Amino acid sequence: MYRLLSAVTTRAATHGSCAWGCGRRAAHQRAGLPPIGPGWVGGLGLGLGLALGVKLAGGLRGASPAPPTAAPDPETPPQAEPPLPPQEQPLAQWSPQTPTPLHSRRFARAIDRSRDLLHRIKDEVGAPGIVVGVSVDGKEVWSEGLGYADVENRVPCKPETVMRIASISKSLTMVAIAKLWEAGKLDLDIPVQHYVPEFPEKEYEGEKVSVTTRLLISHLSGIRHYEKDMKKVKEEKAYKALKMMKGTMESDQEKELKEKGGKNNEKNDFAKAKIEQDNEAKGRNSKPCKKKNDFEQGELYLKEKFENSIESLRLFKNDPLFFKPGSQFLYSTFGYTLLAAIVERASGYKYLDYMQKIFHDLDMLTTVQEENEPVIYNRARFYVYNKKRRLVNTPYVDNSYKWAGGGFLSTVGDLLKFGNAMLYGYQVGLFKNSNENLLPGYLKPETMLMIWTPVPNTEMSWDKEGKYAMAWGVVEKKQTYGSCRKQRHYASHTGGAVGASSVLLVLPEELDAEAINNKFPPRGIVVSIICNMQSVGLNNTALKIALEFDKDRSDMP
Repeated sequence: MYRLLSAVTTRAATHGSCAWGCGRRAAHQRAGLPPIGPGWVGGLGLGLGLALGVKLAGGLRGASPAPPTAAPDPETPPQAEPPLPPQEQPLAQWSPQTPTPLHSRRFARAIDRSRDLLHRIKDEVGAPGIVVGVSVDGKEVWSEGLGYADVENRVPCKPETVMRIASISKSLTMVAIAKLWEAGKLDLDIPVQHYVPEFPEKEYEGEKVSVTTRLLISHLSGIRHYEKDMKKVKEEKAYKALKMMKGTMESDQEKELKEKGGKNNEKNDFAKAKIEQDNEAKGRNSKPCKKKNDFEQGELYLKEKFENSIESLRLFKNDPLFFKPGSQFLYSTFGYTLLAAIVERASGYKYLDYMQKIFHDLDMLTTVQEENEPVIYNRARFYVYNKKRRLVNTPYVDNSYKWAGGGFLSTVGDLLKFGNAMLYGYQVGLFKNSNENLLPGYLKPETMLMIWTPVPNTEMSWDKEGKYAMAWGVVEKKQTYGSCRKQRHYASHTGGAVGASSVLLVLPEELDAEAINNKFPPRGIVVSIICNMQSVGLNNTALKIALEFDKDRSDMP
């Protein structure tokens, strides 16, 4: 018995002090506790040995010898702890991709604030999943998924999750048009029938009118969107115009009263009240019939497969124009279906083949057209709430009729690459004088300047401060009062599809001659957010996130 205790004690004091004690000491020191001395380890080994010896002695006295255990089979993997039953598995609230330590340190505050903001938005609208990506000066610094890409199978969102990007597809199509225009293969200002004779010539109120590629890009062609009732659309436009006019009139009247210095206050107040009463009466009388929103329109849920863009023209090509081309803004996804046909004829390639070449050039390797048959890794499922406010899967849809206007799938990482390619092309001309070795942008600076220049008579529905440009919404730099709100220049496009919402926002750095020295494009913040729930407004959230990261960058030496 004494020999047994000695052997066990010696073994614990030697092998144990290294194999167990060293590892334990390292963990102890990592936790910031006082260092463990060798005497402590030896004493612990002796105590363990004595306890083991007593246990063995008791067992030998009262038990028969146990059969020897078989040696472990090297081919057999070690047994893991039994998993929890399916109903007891904890739900993953979010699955972050850990940023690199450098970026985590530099933008820790912005990441925490932005993550909190996204959690609030997600909880507010009840979105199953949401994915965000942010790049600073061309480098991806944060990407993360919150919630579920697939609720039924509890698949968490992650940066690689693939979702519908909806109308951001329009900005991708614009690159194809711009490349053809730069190559001299496409004229933006001649009638579309030059490229697509299948689209009939149009009249508006008995007058022959021309629809051009440029008008299609900026939604000024007069071609309808999903609403087919021209009367409802015109009434809604008139009502919006009246409300805008009312706001302008009230502003002018207040300004006039201010300039008069408050003379005849009672008279002015009476006149002001009467004008407001008249305007309210006009507004009530001219209020339009209730127009269906896009998600109540049947064409949004088409299940028919179209072989090419020319074939899909039959959905709308014989419908009348709702407005005279160039006169009013009417957002139209069908206008981009016609643009896809123009790309095919001008390039000599099928639209999807030409776009895949562009995606290859831009290194957007996970961006593809949405089709049901192919296996697309990391593809999310899409959801909506029914009338009972229960989460349900969206119905099957076929987006082949609108590849160009809203039919692509992508990831936040690919959208960041796209945004940075556009930002590089926009800024590279400013840096050429200080660095002649810079590579050219995918699009020329003058092309990007044209694309990001607001177009008259247009609207930007997701930010009233901006205007629509060429497949992008653009807000220009503006500050009205000193030490007050400063409006930053940025470009963005949002998207809304069946069971999906998205945004891509580019916030360029405000550059001057001194800021250009020792710097390289792209300079600015790019934010992309995708969500597997429809009708989620994300532009304001993306702008707040961009400003958080811009603040962290500005605070750095």
